[in-house]
Amino acid sequence: MFLFSLIGLCVVIYYVIQLLVYYFLDCDLELYLLSKVGKPIESLRGKVIWITGASSGIGRDLSIILAKHGVRLCLSSRKQSELMKVKQECLQASRGYLHGNDIFVMPMDMLDIDGHQKYFDQVIDHFKTLDILVNNAGRSQRAEWNTIQLNVDRELFELDVFAVVNLSRIALNYFIRKGVQGHIAVTSSITGLVGFPNSATYTAAKHALHGYFETLQNESFPVDVSIFCPGPTATNFLQECFTSTSGEKFNKPVNADDRRLTSERCAELYAIALANKTPLSWAGTRPMNFIFYIGCYYPNVRRLLINTLGIANIDRLRNGRPLGSD
Repeated sequence: MFLFSLIGLCVVIYYVIQLLVYYFLDCDLELYLLSKVGKPIESLRGKVIWITGASSGIGRDLSIILAKHGVRLCLSSRKQSELMKVKQECLQASRGYLHGNDIFVMPMDMLDIDGHQKYFDQVIDHFKTLDILVNNAGRSQRAEWNTIQLNVDRELFELDVFAVVNLSRIALNYFIRKGVQGHIAVTSSITGLVGFPNSATYTAAKHALHGYFETLQNESFPVDVSIFCPGPTATNFLQECFTSTSGEKFNKPVNADDRRLTSERCAELYAIALANKTPLSWAGTRPMNFIFYIGCYYPNVRRLLINTLGIANIDRLRNGRPLGSD
């Protein structure tokens, strides 16, 4: 009896320690350990990585940190002028490792699904290969559940889910034909782990991505799949957010005093996840990782936590604001 009690106590202590660790980290425990003893970002040098949504935010900073470590890049988004600026920043960051042809700027609209194969072929024509596809393009949302127009649901899913799945299938079939071990990464969100308020369609889209790509992880294809889930991050994403109305943008800046992970730190953690081919990683400021951990592994406790904190406070945490603030 004593032995069982001792084992039970050790298990409780183990989980309490984990919870405390997650409270103070800015990423999940595995990713933190990999940042110390895993493969360095440097191990990606010379590889070809295609990043969609590369003109701003996490995509831009991920491009720069990869270029710093000698990764050859294809940069895509709808904004060619912004992509050209990112290319120059990448070349400067590379410290002579990369030259002009090592960074291929390819403007594309993810919603041009019929053109995905054409875009993919351009990448292969330029580099003759592709090692990693990073699906980073997408838009978030701010809207109350009952006001969202069905067209908004369709439009957001078309961009954040179906376009990503289609491009990834093209990449997967390329890896299969070539007989090589490929790598597909997807930028998800904390809303792919926990259902946060006022983003119903976006939350559903990220859960859908997890369904698609966790299934791919469990099928026998020559591909590694990484799902990366950022928490509150200091980018301009709110300006481009969907709302409840079709054709409308949220168009508000992120508050300067919000508690958010810097885009540069988020990109660094993303690059570490790519180098180590992590199946699932997340990043965010304290105490968000504690909530992610609870949300992933203890759904009943998650419900208790949400009921205790209240929906308004959960929304404040998602937006990087202190509990009880206006």
